[in-house]
Amino acid sequence: QLQLVESGGGLVLPGGSLTLSCTASGFTRDYVIGWFRQTPGENREGVSCISSRDGSTYYADSVKGRFTISRDNAKNTVYLQMNSLKFTDTAVYYCGADLAPHPLTRDFCSGYVPQSWGQGTQVTVSS
Repeated sequence: QLQLVESGGGLVLPGGSLTLSCTASGFTRDYVIGWFRQTPGENREGVSCISSRDGSTYYADSVKGRFTISRDNAKNTVYLQMNSLKFTDTAVYYCGADLAPHPLTRDFCSGYVPQSWGQGTQVTVSS
């Protein structure tokens, strides 16, 4: 069973930046991990995901060019650097992960429901 703990959310001005962190424990083999976000009344959507095995990444169209996902395997931590934040980025951001065997990174981030979730961290973009 994976345990995921997010941190780094907060309040930021439009155009600002934030970095989210997700530290994981319980990894015993390859995994795929990513960030998902949810606003009230909406389904949780995949934002960006990365594979531990080959580093393949996926970004939702809405964040391409603004967000960057990275991982530090030694620390079992994945980061989401968010730049040029918009009002529409406001949401609760969740870290989700699956151990191998798992879907391809793109599929994991697109409509798939991860088996393990963190508790979520609020990101609010407001002036």
